[in-house]
Amino acid sequence: MSPERVVVTGGAGFLGSHVCEALLREGAEVVCVDSLRTGSRENVPAGVEIVVADVSRPLDLPGPVDLVLHLACPASPADYLRMPVDTLKAGGFGTYHALELARRKGARVVVASTSEVYGDPEEHPQRESYWGHVNPIGPRSVYDEAKRFGEAMTVAFRAEHGVDTGIVRIFNTYGPRMRAHDGRMIPTFLRQALAGEPLTVHGDGLQTRSLCYVDDLVRGLLAMARSEHPGPINLGNPDEVTVLDVARRSIEVTGSSSVIRHVESMVDDPRRRRPDIALAREVLGWQPSVPLEEGLRSFVREFAG
Repeated sequence: MSPERVVVTGGAGFLGSHVCEALLREGAEVVCVDSLRTGSRENVPAGVEIVVADVSRPLDLPGPVDLVLHLACPASPADYLRMPVDTLKAGGFGTYHALELARRKGARVVVASTSEVYGDPEEHPQRESYWGHVNPIGPRSVYDEAKRFGEAMTVAFRAEHGVDTGIVRIFNTYGPRMRAHDGRMIPTFLRQALAGEPLTVHGDGLQTRSLCYVDDLVRGLLAMARSEHPGPINLGNPDEVTVLDVARRSIEVTGSSSVIRHVESMVDDPRRRRPDIALAREVLGWQPSVPLEEGLRSFVREFAG
């Protein structure tokens, strides 16, 4: 049975807006809670109630709630490096308030964590049982540790208050509504290629990523919401590609004459990133289906428009 009333924190952001859209198609009443600091009203589909609020403060929403999807947190490097304290507050206080809302309403809550909890992994591919290899004081730590703390808070609410919780660890996801200057790899490459600028590849470009198209990711997230599994469960595409290959494909799909320019490596940049999704296949019956080239072509049509 689909939930009747769903609260999506961060619903005006890239991923959250696609989740809101999918929930509307299922016939749910959807409430988007967003501070609009990194999200936009334009992303939110018609028919969704928008509550402008900061999740780092208590959430006092009237009426019943059947499901809470906690997605609110600056997720791009450009944002979390610019707002380090707010990022930690979203992962800490924000997760607490989302869990507290679910506790009061008797709702299931699914908390969006990230592959960044694995850091620069020493295990490959990464299984949910892996504890990670994270620098707690590096430049990326505000995002990594916010999500790790959020997972701990989620587990604590389940143990102490009996809240129906779920945790998903989201790997690199891309698609329409990503901002051109948000600092993440694919929108950066597409923006540069469409402008005829050099594509800036950090380091040798042989570091790997696993890239999931947003439609696939949303299917997995909603499958988790409909389940009773506590997680954590990895959601991502197990097909591993190098950053250099992504740059080359971005040039191909845009028909650009851009060249690739190597720049200095990023601090604590993971060398390899690939999810083990055996648990998602078993528990949720989920796996991604959109190939990278198809996803890039779909994204670039919206991006160019």
